[in-house]
Formats: sequence, structure tokens, C-alpha cells
Amino acid sequence: MTDDFYCDEVLSGRTPVRVVHETEHTLAYHHTRPHWPVHIVVIPKVHVPSLTDLGEAGAQLLPELLEAVRTVAAQVEQEHGAARVLTNLGAYQDSKHLHFHVNSGPEGPALETPPA
Repeated sequence: MTDDFYCDEVLSGRTPVRVVHETEHTLAYHHTRPHWPVHIVVIPKVHVPSLTDLGEAGAQLLPELLEAVRTVAAQVEQEHGAARVLTNLGAYQDSKHLHFHVNSGPEGPALETPPA
């Protein structure tokens, strides 16, 4: 097991997810352990270490990825009145695969996973 949950679990299909939005190169889904009442993760479908280290993927993936983030954030804002978009870097980034959190509501580690 590496420190890339998204490649090892989500993209491999080992961990099932509830898809919110998908394109040829991006995937957005409900977080498997949400920290907010609405908590969606948006990822590229290829390994990209972080926003500051795009690895072999290069910057050409960013327009499609950011469009997916924008689409999901607009949906969350429309449905819930507000949205946050967050990405972590360095020691703050638990999984070393570029990902954006789109969320709404108060943070709370004891939140239940939304029903399927």
C-alpha cells in the first residue's frame, strides 16, 4: 500500500464510491469519510502528486480538472447556498494524489457517510 488512496483504492475500484460527476480524465464523488455534511472529492484519473508537483501529467490536465471542480462547486452552492473548495499541500496532504474537497456545512469528524 502506498500513500495514494485515490489510485490504490478509488480508481482501482477496491473502494466503491458514489459518483457525482465524471469526465474522461476526472472523477468527483462523495467522500468515503466526510468531515462536512456535504463533502465531495474531485480527482484526476491519473496519478498527479499535488497542485505544486504535477508530475508527468503536466499542466494540460488542469483546465479539465478545474472545470470539474467548478461544476461540482456550483452544484453544491446552488443546492446548499454555500460551498468551499480546498486542496492540501505538503504535510497537510494525507494522500499524495492531487485532490480537491468541495464541501458545505459545519465541519464535524463524527458525520455519517451519506446513504447510497
